[in-house]
Amino acid sequence: MLSDQIKTKDSLPHSLYRAQQIQDFEGQAAELAGTELYTLMERAGQACWQVFKQHFPDAGRVLVLSGKGNNGGDGYIFAAAAKDAGLDVQLCQMGEPVDLKGDAARARNAWSIAQGTIDGIEHADFEGADVIVDALLGTGLLGPVRAEYQRLIYKINQAGKAVLSVDIPSGLNADSGAVSDVAVKADITVSFVGLKQGLFTGCAPENCGEIYFSGLGITKEFESICESTVSRVLYDDFSDLLVKRSRISHKGFFGRTLVLGGNTGMPGAVRLAGEAALRTGSGLVKVLTRPENQLTVTAGRPELMVEAFHLDKMDDSTIRDWATNLVIGPGLGKDEWAENLFNYVLASDLATVVDADALNLLVSKPAWKDNWILTPHPGEAARLLGCSITKVENDRFSAVRSLQRSFGGIVILKGAGTLICDGKQIYIANVGNPGMASGGMGDVLSGIIGGLLAQGIDPLHVAALAVNIHGLAADLAVKQDERGLLASDLFPYIRKLVNP
Repeated sequence: MLSDQIKTKDSLPHSLYRAQQIQDFEGQAAELAGTELYTLMERAGQACWQVFKQHFPDAGRVLVLSGKGNNGGDGYIFAAAAKDAGLDVQLCQMGEPVDLKGDAARARNAWSIAQGTIDGIEHADFEGADVIVDALLGTGLLGPVRAEYQRLIYKINQAGKAVLSVDIPSGLNADSGAVSDVAVKADITVSFVGLKQGLFTGCAPENCGEIYFSGLGITKEFESICESTVSRVLYDDFSDLLVKRSRISHKGFFGRTLVLGGNTGMPGAVRLAGEAALRTGSGLVKVLTRPENQLTVTAGRPELMVEAFHLDKMDDSTIRDWATNLVIGPGLGKDEWAENLFNYVLASDLATVVDADALNLLVSKPAWKDNWILTPHPGEAARLLGCSITKVENDRFSAVRSLQRSFGGIVILKGAGTLICDGKQIYIANVGNPGMASGGMGDVLSGIIGGLLAQGIDPLHVAALAVNIHGLAADLAVKQDERGLLASDLFPYIRKLVNP
C-alpha cells in the first residue's frame, strides 16, 4: 500500500511551482515543520521505494543511477531501502562519490554503512536490471545536458527497461517541460514538496509516465509561504457551472452565438464550430459564411441558421443586433472577404472567440481587447509573437504570458498540456490524446467556447471548462483507437459532459 502522504493521478495537488521556488522555500518550510533537510531526503527516497514496490513487486534487480546533487542523494536512500528489502541493487555514481556534498554525502555514507557498494557509471549493467531508477539531474538542469549525461540518458532509453525517475526525468526542464537535447523517458515519476509546472506541458507527457507526489510532510508549511500562480485545472473544478435548467426555460435564455467563417471550399469548419456551439447549449447558433456555402452547412446540420456575407452588400446588423457572442476564424481564409468580416468583428464590443485564420489576420492588424478569447496552436502563437515555433515550445509559459500581454483577454495556448492565461494566473489542462491530431478539432473547441459564453459563464471559467470538455470528449471517443479519430466523433460525448 502507498503511504497516505503519496498522491496518485486522481489526487495530485492543483498548485504548480517553478524549480527556483522549491529551492527558495523548501528549507524555510522544513524549519517551520521542525524538520531538517536530510529528513526530507530520507522521506523522498522512501516515497520512491513505496511507489516502486507497488508498480514492480516482482523486480529482483534494480539499477540506481545517482547524480552529483541532492537528486543523487535521494537515489542512495532508495537504494538502501531496496537492499534492506532483499533486492539485488547496483548503485552507480556519476562522477566521484567523494565529491558529494552536504545531505547527499550523508546519504552516501548511510549506504556505505549498510554495506552497499558504489560503482562507476561505466560499470552500469543495463541488461541485467529489471528496473532502472533515474536519480541523475533532478530539477537542477538549467541549460543543455552535458555530453556524459546525454550518453547515459540514451543508454537508459535504449535499454528497454522500466524506469522510475526521482522528482523529474533527467533532461526535462522543470519549469518549461522542454527538452533541449535528450531526456529520460520514464514510466513513473515521483515528485516532491511542490509539483513542478514543467511536469504537465511541453514534452512532459512523452517523458514523465505516471506522476506521483509526496509533500514530504511539509505541504502545509510550504504552501503557506510560497505562492503559486500556475495550477492544474480539471473538468470537476468548474462542471458545477453547468447548472440544471429551469423547467420553464426556452432558447432565448441561453444566448445567440454567431460563427463567422467558411471561405470558399471550407464550409466544414464553420459547420463543425456551429454544431459544437449547439451541442454545448447555446440557445441559437447562426453561421455567417460565403453564399455558396449556405446549402452545404444547412444540409449537414439543419438546426443551424445560415446567412450569407456579401462583399458588395456589407451589413453588420447580424453582428450588431442579433448575436450575444461571436466565434470567428474557422475556415475564414485571409482574402478580402475574410478581412472585411474580421474588421466587423474588431469593431464589435461583443465577447468573441478568435481562432484559426482570424489569428493570422490579427498578426497583420494587431489589436487589444479584454473580452475576447484567443485560441492559438503553437504555429499561430509563433506568428503572433514574431518568433519560431521552437521558441514557443521551449517555454510555453512565457509564450502564453506574452500573448496575453500583447493582445489582452484570455489566451488558450493549445498543445500537450494546454495553457490558459488571463494575465494573472495560468491554468494547465491535461486532457486529450494524439488522436486529436486531425483537421477540425480546433473548430470544435472554438464552438464549445462560444456555446458556453452564450450561457453567461465567466470567460476564464469558460476557457478552462471548454478545454476540459474538448479533451475529455476526445478521450471518451478514442477508447483504444487513436488513429482515425474525427472531430465530429466528439459530439455525443460533448453532450454528455455538458449535462453532468
